[in-house]
Amino acid sequence: MRIYKLSVLLLILGLSVGCRSTKTLTSNAEIDKSMTAKQIIRENAKQDVRFKTLQAKVRIDYTEGNQSNGATVNLRIEKDKTIWMSAPLGMARVMITQDSVKFYEKLNNQYFDGDFSLLTQILGTDIDFDKVQNIFLGEPIFDLKSDTYVTVPNDESYVLHPKDQRALFELFFLINPGFFKLDSQQLYQPLEKRMLQIDYKKYQEVSKQIFPENIRIIAVEKNDEITIDLDFKSINLNGEVRFPFNIPSGFKEIELE
Repeated sequence: MRIYKLSVLLLILGLSVGCRSTKTLTSNAEIDKSMTAKQIIRENAKQDVRFKTLQAKVRIDYTEGNQSNGATVNLRIEKDKTIWMSAPLGMARVMITQDSVKFYEKLNNQYFDGDFSLLTQILGTDIDFDKVQNIFLGEPIFDLKSDTYVTVPNDESYVLHPKDQRALFELFFLINPGFFKLDSQQLYQPLEKRMLQIDYKKYQEVSKQIFPENIRIIAVEKNDEITIDLDFKSINLNGEVRFPFNIPSGFKEIELE
């Protein structure tokens, strides 16, 4: 797999979630070494966010090698159904639904219209709308209740990993001891020399719920590395939203090998 494919994935993933901040959360809680993995998972599940729709402005900074780009985009979400993003002046748009991934960009007059098979190929595991959404909500990409997890010693976060790691990749979840949201989730594919790490640098309280405020996504493939920082601002919940999306005529379809 070429690093170009991974960069496309991260550009898609980098357009997904936010919420109006009332305050940035801080935690000075200490690790309770008596807590079991099941107790930690139960507390984490209590923090799953609930909303119908979301509108936000998201600052995205993207770095690959010596090249960096940044922009503030408009984001709209209908939870569990649609993720939509539009760059300034409509220069690019992305729409992700339960069964499709679409985007176009006017700089090179290109578009992509497909399903999640591309994302599955890139990550080396089944990927779907829910996993993409969970990444940006600060929720685990895998259901922690569907497997047996164990904890390992750590001074700052509760660290969970499957008792029996998967053959093709290894998973780690770092959970904040104060409010039990993810500090980080990490997927390693040693044989392929790939790593995907999502760090939740800050959280914010919105309508008595906890949402990410700053996320850093790091993807490594062999000697190539991509970093995306997302800052969520100017956000509103449960308003009316629309998802206009029409691929302009004359655009060339992007072919990904």
